[in-house]
Amino acid sequence: MIKVLLVDDHELVRTGIKRLLEDISDINVIGEAESGEDAIKIAGQNELDVILMDINMPGMGGLEATRKLMNVSPELKIIIVTMHEDDLFAQRLLKAGATGYLTKGAGVEEIVHAIKEVNQNRRYISPDIAQQLALSQFPDHEGSPFDSLSERELQVMMLLMDGIKVNEISEQLCLSPKTVSTYRYRLYDKLNVQNDIELARLAMTHGIIENNIPI
Repeated sequence: MIKVLLVDDHELVRTGIKRLLEDISDINVIGEAESGEDAIKIAGQNELDVILMDINMPGMGGLEATRKLMNVSPELKIIIVTMHEDDLFAQRLLKAGATGYLTKGAGVEEIVHAIKEVNQNRRYISPDIAQQLALSQFPDHEGSPFDSLSERELQVMMLLMDGIKVNEISEQLCLSPKTVSTYRYRLYDKLNVQNDIELARLAMTHGIIENNIPI
């Protein structure tokens, strides 16, 4: 029996994945967590095989949580389940120790296949992401302007793109509003944009966020 933990700050997402896995006889969802901190706590109290985890969550995001979980329990298999269909996050997460990478559009067959693959010490990456990763290895591949961002800058950017205000971001990330604002203007400088609208347009162009928000 493969023991699985679901980690996502949206209860609806966790419930949906859990229902998809309920009828799979050799997979048992033993718990749920809504943050990276909760995932680390549950992992320390339970015997787990595979963790399905989102990237963007309040407090500790999936990237930082993956790194910490690997330091504590290197035998754990972590599959990132995310809305982002780009290789920027995939590269960083795989380097941090993630074994799999799925988009939230994956069907039950692909999710089950990924869980079973990583449980057998094999890596699983969604085909579209795998293709992008392969293409990025060619010398003439054009990099993304987001490659220059630090992990914290990426985290702040994604929260801004979700429409979250600076004060709320500061609470979620345990940073002062002044520090969050500093990260915000550092993003503008690095990406050569003037405001959140231009930042959103650039993120849409590079597939970092979906092209369905008002700008």
